[in-house]
Amino acid sequence: MEFKNLMEKPEWLRVPYNNNINNNFVTELLSELNLNTVCDEAACPNRFECYSKKTATFLIMGTECTRNCAFCNINHGIPEPIDKHEPERIANAVLKLGLKYVVITSVTRDDLPDGGASQFADVINYIRKVSYKTGIEVLIPDLSVLNPVTESLPDVIGHNLETVESLYSNVRPEADYYRSLDVIRNIKKANPQIRTKSGMMLGLGETGDEVKKAFTDLLDAGCEILTLGQYLSPSKNHYPVFEYIEPRVFAEYGETAKKMGFRHVASAPFVRSSYNAGDVFEAN
Repeated sequence: MEFKNLMEKPEWLRVPYNNNINNNFVTELLSELNLNTVCDEAACPNRFECYSKKTATFLIMGTECTRNCAFCNINHGIPEPIDKHEPERIANAVLKLGLKYVVITSVTRDDLPDGGASQFADVINYIRKVSYKTGIEVLIPDLSVLNPVTESLPDVIGHNLETVESLYSNVRPEADYYRSLDVIRNIKKANPQIRTKSGMMLGLGETGDEVKKAFTDLLDAGCEILTLGQYLSPSKNHYPVFEYIEPRVFAEYGETAKKMGFRHVASAPFVRSSYNAGDVFEAN
């Protein structure tokens, strides 16, 4: 499907190129260890900034997703076999990058009986073995099997709601709004000590009241940390941007969410789920 996306980006959404020696170091290390990042696969606007700080968000279980969400730049196709040595290589990368905090996410693997929960657990356990002081955050799909992940005791488990309920049929047609809320709810049921996190994109055509309802639904599900960022359409074949939200509006949403009861809120145009995630963890 081809969408028309004719809106010109405002000045506050123009990212200066950030290049230093660390960018090359991270890129070469990822290539050497045959590892993927969501930074590259999702064309994140912050990737050069993060690489310059010698950090990255690892993407496990391949680069082919079994779903085809209208907003996402990650490939949809036949999934790759699970790589049993991937957890060890990620732990090695954590050591070589000297990470005090690491974020792990994945493609959606509906082809696997546990959705890939055991692979998440293996990654967490390998990192704990080699760098037990490193904080670990995982950003998971809507897994129906959570025990392997919760029992491996990451510090934070995130699952992104992504958008408001009314837009799910167009933006996330293979997902379900209430199933995503249940992921957050079930994490807290399994282990109340694990911090829960979710993220939303703005600018897809949602209303202010719908956004605030989503805040309420996330809080009721037990979500503690919230990220809000501007949706940027990867191409004309993706869901279009309906609105560029001004930074002051992001600030207002952030204040509203804090007053409603979230433990921490990051709300700005370039905020993404894992952006400066270590700073958020240390502050809480």
